[in-house]
Amino acid sequence: MKRIIVIGLGIFGLNIVKELYESGFEVIAIDKNKEAIQKIRDFSTKAIVADGMDKEVMEAIGIHEDDVVIISFGEDLAASTLITLHLKQLKVKNIIVKAPNEEHKQILEKVGATDVIIPEKEIAGKVAKSLISPNVLDYLPLSDDYMIFEMAPPNSFLGKTIADLQLRSKYHIEVIAIRDILSDRIHMVPQANFVIKDGEVLVVIGKEKDIQKIT
Repeated sequence: MKRIIVIGLGIFGLNIVKELYESGFEVIAIDKNKEAIQKIRDFSTKAIVADGMDKEVMEAIGIHEDDVVIISFGEDLAASTLITLHLKQLKVKNIIVKAPNEEHKQILEKVGATDVIIPEKEIAGKVAKSLISPNVLDYLPLSDDYMIFEMAPPNSFLGKTIADLQLRSKYHIEVIAIRDILSDRIHMVPQANFVIKDGEVLVVIGKEKDIQKIT
């Protein structure tokens, strides 16, 4: 399992560290604020008081090229950019950076960030989709057009087989898995005669506009 290093312990950074640590990852938390380090000490593998912008400090900590580094500095573009450059010089392959907007995202990608996330935008997108398509529980973009959706089946689906619903011909979507909520059992690539029951969640692949036709 890869080691994960989180630099910057605001609300976002603190929660990322806790979630990863509780999931069994080796997580190192770094921040120059002693109070932030005290808060996270019991919820991380190691918590270090250090300035993430100091390249020598990062080298002393022993960041390796196979480590996953998450930079969480909110609107401080200068700090995020400098740390990203330093990590790139250290040949770190996976650099994930939090950004406040698209302009910052473009700059961070140009200096070497492998993935830039805008939490507010992603949360807004999920809230909007939950209102547009109430049955959609979660989604994962695959391209500009296609997504994987996790959705609660409408009442009209219950008691019917996948063949009965004709999802591919009617809606151009494919059911790739079905998850039983109670047992958490997953049926991968269910057969056409699989009967959809209450308490199950459909995992489908298709275009958002086609999913909306169902929901």
